[in-house]
Amino acid sequence: MTAARRRVDISADMGESLGPWPMGQDEEIAPYLTSAHIACGFHASDPATIRRTVELLRRHSVAIGAHPGYQDLIGFGRHKIDLTPQEVDDLVLYQVAAVRGMVEAFGGRLQHVKPHGALYNVAEVDEGAAGAIAAAVKRLDPHLAIVATPHSRLADRSRAAGLRVAREFFLDRAYMPDGMLASRRRPDAMLMDPEAMCRRAVAAVREGRIPAVDGTAVEVQVDTICLHGDHAPSRAAVRMLRGMLEAAGVEVAALGTWIAGA
Repeated sequence: MTAARRRVDISADMGESLGPWPMGQDEEIAPYLTSAHIACGFHASDPATIRRTVELLRRHSVAIGAHPGYQDLIGFGRHKIDLTPQEVDDLVLYQVAAVRGMVEAFGGRLQHVKPHGALYNVAEVDEGAAGAIAAAVKRLDPHLAIVATPHSRLADRSRAAGLRVAREFFLDRAYMPDGMLASRRRPDAMLMDPEAMCRRAVAAVREGRIPAVDGTAVEVQVDTICLHGDHAPSRAAVRMLRGMLEAAGVEVAALGTWIAGA
């Protein structure tokens, strides 16, 4: 591999069903992923769903991460809950430990941690929450990577703690001119054209910039490309994404196999 050749991971949030209520299309997208983030039971999922998701990902050789969130089943983890840093530490440690135990029981090894929903958003800007997440992950396993947005407090605190950081880009979400994700309340928050999504992802990896919602260019840094399995255009896009990346000279591999240390 030449020095100019880029690497990237393709990932998705998974295991977000709850009892008899299905969420997403995990079976459909798993063959096209290199990593996945499994819900830990607080914003979605349950023990049986976690087990089934671990088994599914192991069958397809997909690297596994934990996806902890606020204890908010009704709001799917998208409601902010006012917690102290110690409470965030406990919340994350408990959830990640549960998924890690399930993964190891089936012969695997947990690769990374990615906070979910409102917890992810809070950790972008809140020093206390970001530090608590990094501390909990390091205490459990300092070899785990943290998935975060590039310039977030979570990325900064994780690096300061000596953890590896994977910078996340969203295949199917629109971006604001300041580099933040467009609110889901906007009608254009989710992209709808699968091929255009893939072209934008290739540009993000190769050029480090994409168009924002207003047409201006926004800089991005990409180690892992995340998609949402409950979004039909994303499921269509992931079928062609790897081929388009590799045709552009980008190697696709699970982030744990190549991402550098802090």
